[in-house]
Amino acid sequence: MIMDNEQKVANYLMNIGYHRLSAYIYPFYKSPKSNLQLKEGTKFEQVLTLYRFDKKLRILLFNEIEKIEVAIRSVLANIGCQELSDKYWITKVEYFANAGKFNQTLAVIEKELASSKEDYIENFRLNYVENYPPAWMITEVLSFGNLNYIYSNIASNKLMKIIAAYFGLKPQVFTSWLTVLANLRNMCCHHARIWNRDFMLNPAEPRRVTYTWIDTSDMDKKRIFYRLCIIRYFLSSISPNNNFSEKIAGLLACFPSIDIAAMGFCSDWKEEILWR
Repeated sequence: MIMDNEQKVANYLMNIGYHRLSAYIYPFYKSPKSNLQLKEGTKFEQVLTLYRFDKKLRILLFNEIEKIEVAIRSVLANIGCQELSDKYWITKVEYFANAGKFNQTLAVIEKELASSKEDYIENFRLNYVENYPPAWMITEVLSFGNLNYIYSNIASNKLMKIIAAYFGLKPQVFTSWLTVLANLRNMCCHHARIWNRDFMLNPAEPRRVTYTWIDTSDMDKKRIFYRLCIIRYFLSSISPNNNFSEKIAGLLACFPSIDIAAMGFCSDWKEEILWR
């Protein structure tokens, strides 16, 4: 590998770690990759460029997923309260299909409430006699994954449909996409490589959608581009004037050497209605 400054490379290896960087070296190996032979002319700076791109992509996606997560927290709590006429519905077993799953969720809720130092939780403890806070407080202390666990266990099919329909989806697809986004969020949070990852989860494909979708017949659903499309779709429902498309295009423009085919992008992705 060509290194312009070996001392700088040594510093990168110390501060980032060879193990982490090795994932970004892998694309530069000749075939078969198992021989671990680098292509001629491979520069360390190329590896670092991939690493930097992946880092910026993670930060961008984490910020966009946050918008979706906040909306899901609010919609789940508010629509549940409105439809069931009960602001404590999340902590009542009669509203859920599986009592065992409900008890697991309730145990998580109790643990999170007990450890929470949030002012609004402290205020509730001091000023109210109920055992649990209302739904809109509880959803704020739970993880993205816990929210999906609660949603998927709702007994009322009507309520599930209303919540999913707010985002222009059917319950089955909504649940699948929440799982996919929660998984991606955790990867971004824990600094995992995502740019060319072959994700394990296979998202459900919507048959009918409220908002603009994309032709996925020739798309690799386990690559990051499909997940970008999911994020774009959710943002269409909660922030119609979002600039996610411009952000992605801008990031790719800053890193012209990135192989977007390895990310699952179709060649004419900018022309798709979803991304215009």
